Amino acid sequence: MFVDHTRVEVQAGKGGDGAISFRREKYVPMGGPAGGDGGRGGSIIFKVDPGLRTLMDFKFRRKFKAKSGENGMNKSMYGRQAEDSIIAVPAGTTVYDDETNEVIGDLTHDGEELVVAKGGRGGRGNIHFKSAKNSAPEVAENGEPGQFRKLRLELKVIADVGLVGFPSVGKSTLLSVATSAKPKIAAYHFTTLVPNLGMVQLDSGQDFAMADLPGLIEGASLGVGLGIQFLRHIERTKVILHLIDMDPNNGREPYEDYQTIRKELKTYDDNLMQTPEIVVATKMDVPGAEERLAEFKAEFENTPEIFEISSVTHQGVKALLQKTADVLETLPKEVKTVAAETEDIKHQNYDYKAEDKQDEFYIEKENAGMYVVKGEKVERLLQMSNLTHNDGIMRFARQLRSFGIDDALREAGAKNGDDVFIGDFSFEFVE
Repeated sequence: MFVDHTRVEVQAGKGGDGAISFRREKYVPMGGPAGGDGGRGGSIIFKVDPGLRTLMDFKFRRKFKAKSGENGMNKSMYGRQAEDSIIAVPAGTTVYDDETNEVIGDLTHDGEELVVAKGGRGGRGNIHFKSAKNSAPEVAENGEPGQFRKLRLELKVIADVGLVGFPSVGKSTLLSVATSAKPKIAAYHFTTLVPNLGMVQLDSGQDFAMADLPGLIEGASLGVGLGIQFLRHIERTKVILHLIDMDPNNGREPYEDYQTIRKELKTYDDNLMQTPEIVVATKMDVPGAEERLAEFKAEFENTPEIFEISSVTHQGVKALLQKTADVLETLPKEVKTVAAETEDIKHQNYDYKAEDKQDEFYIEKENAGMYVVKGEKVERLLQMSNLTHNDGIMRFARQLRSFGIDDALREAGAKNGDDVFIGDFSFEFVE
């Protein structure tokens, strides 16, 4: 089964908690705090596997979770960091944030990696909180939560050449003649339901990948027929072979078909109009095809170069393939990407721009005497605060005050004895 789009959820690992520990051994002259840091949580990383061709592996598994880091230990021993979770994807996979529709990354090269959810850092142990005023701190941090993301994956076939046109114009037949691919060929519309790929190898030593894309019809860019789900595969092609059926008995008008397909491509993505196009007149072995081709050419003000072929008799196929190879030679070798190119394609890190949100917090008054503080930075601070010891509680209170939350609560009308909630944690407001 060919699967070219899916949705998944990824949860990176939580960082290990920092430890609260003290050393009091007889022969350890420098005793005191000895709680080690927690280890980093595992990240979720997508990696291109050259052996994959579809997103079929994601059809039955939609949730991925990395392991958490090990907690810190006594005697200043740090916890072990968790291994990253590597998930194989096929080349041509574009990763989107499903909630914002933002492009996270575009994986097009074998072995290329993309960090889609970053593991949380380990919490600091109490060895980091010793000071002249507090030589025995009972303070440590919990591990940072790993990032959670809902993602949308779209596979866009990587091919140098894409065959487009209405159903039954001969795309699959041309692919079968030009390559060793064995696409389904039959005398009815929409025979091709999934993209088919094949490698063209010419006597000149030139070669290129050719994709037979499912037939388009009017309204395809709006989802009609096989619609937009297969138009995405045209995005990466460097050259478009636009096939027009010249059979006079098919009940269609070649020029109208040509303009309709061009309109659908433009509506879907205006950049496709910049992709080199070769117009191909097919089924030239059928009686009356020459006359139909002459009428087709007469419709143009400036007639483009049109290659006449018959995939059945192989007429003109060799010349068409050579022309295609020559056009490809003039184009950049790089694969077309959806996201911006990165300097290092081996390992991409997606910046979630969390810092922009961390300075934001707001207060909601639920009812008389009850206030709720919300905000990414505040909620993350709570998750990383170890509140099992009085020192940790006091440190948490000082940090809230430094954020300006005390002043904000006063402005919102909070008074002595009012309840304040941050997530599941609550405390009493005191002036």
